[in-house]
Amino acid sequence: MDVSSTKIPDVRIVKPRRFTDNRGFFSETYNAHAFAEIGITRPFVQDNHSLSRPRNTIRGLHFQTPPFAQDKLVRVIRGAILDVAVDIRRDSPFFGQSVTVVLSAEEGNQIFIPAGFAHGLCTLEADTEVIYKVTNFYSAEHDHGLLWNDPDLSIDWPVSTEAAVLSDKDKVHPRLKELPSYF
Repeated sequence: MDVSSTKIPDVRIVKPRRFTDNRGFFSETYNAHAFAEIGITRPFVQDNHSLSRPRNTIRGLHFQTPPFAQDKLVRVIRGAILDVAVDIRRDSPFFGQSVTVVLSAEEGNQIFIPAGFAHGLCTLEADTEVIYKVTNFYSAEHDHGLLWNDPDLSIDWPVSTEAAVLSDKDKVHPRLKELPSYF
């Protein structure tokens, strides 16, 4: 497995090895021992799977607050996404900064996002499926969001506000400057 840091060192790109032959490929996408070697030791307790039918679907920016904050390991099993992690840890030197990466089924890359980050994505293809592991269970009471197109975040989304496909909930999240200090 290849692991690379991003401009925010706590966010990492993980690329599992693929063994290919005439039948297709085999890949070990998660191994607790291998992840422990790179310092990721919190156990994953829940897997989530989403399907976004239209291209330009935006999901996020979402996060859970303590004591239900979650680390995430995100991968695409069909299609492609622009994945976004925004540092919302007030005491971090990277507060308000983001990491973006294209994840695709074809590439097989993953992103590890620790607790204290808002996470979102934009589908680059129709019928995109995303699977992500989390280190804490879902809690509606601790579920929060950050406005996906907050101009203070300067995220270069590949879709205009008018063309973005959003849930009603994701249209009304607060901006970063309105966000309480959760982390």
